[in-house]
Amino acid sequence: MIKSLRTGFTAAAVTAALATLTPSAGASHAPSAPTDQVRVDVATVNGSGCRPGSAAVAVAPDNSAFTVTYSEYLAQAGGGVSAVEGRKNCLLSLVVHVPQGFTYAVAQVDYRGFGSLQPGAIGTQKASYYFQGMSQTAQRTHKFNGALDDNWQATDTTGIEALVFAPCGEQRNFNINTELRAEVGSSDPSKLSFMALDSTDGSINSVYHFSWKQCPVR
Repeated sequence: MIKSLRTGFTAAAVTAALATLTPSAGASHAPSAPTDQVRVDVATVNGSGCRPGSAAVAVAPDNSAFTVTYSEYLAQAGGGVSAVEGRKNCLLSLVVHVPQGFTYAVAQVDYRGFGSLQPGAIGTQKASYYFQGMSQTAQRTHKFNGALDDNWQATDTTGIEALVFAPCGEQRNFNINTELRAEVGSSDPSKLSFMALDSTDGSINSVYHFSWKQCPVR
C-alpha cells in the first residue's frame, strides 16, 4: 500500500549545506564546471535504509551536480509495525572522479521526500558528510510534526565564504551519512505513520550540487 502511494510523487526540493576539506594552497576560483565529464561511483553502501543495489547515482551532463535515488529508504511507526522500522539509516561512500586540474566541494544538497504522519506523530531527517579519513560535519537535523500527508522539505544554508574544498590531486571517498525516523509521539499508535526518501519511479531523489575550483599548475 505504501509503495503504491509513493509512486509518482513530485517532491519539493530542499537544501542543506556541506563542509568539506581544505583546498591545496594556491587553488583559484573557477568560473564554471570542468568540461570533461565527472564520474561518481558507489564504493560501498551500508545501512538499514539502503541495502546494496538500492541506491543509484547519476551525474548531471553539465557537471553541476549529482543525484542519489533510493528505492527502499522508509521509516515507519505505529499500525503494528516493529519498533526497529522506526529508524533507518544509510552510509553511502562515493568515489568522485574529477578532471585533472580541478577540485570540488559539495555546496548544497536538495533532498526530496514524502511524509504521512498522523496527528501528533513525529518525523526526523538527519545528515552529515565527510571525506575518507576526516571528521564528519555537524549533523543537520530536520523535524516534522503530524498531521502531514505531503512532500516534506527542509533548508540549511552556508555562505560561499564557508565552503571548504577537497585537496588538489588527492582521491578520497566522499561519504554521506543519513538517517530517517518516524515516531508515534502522541498519535494513535494503531495508525501507521511513515517518512520516505525512496522512489519507485525515480521522481524522488537527492541532488548534491558541486562548487568547483581550479588547482594550481604544477
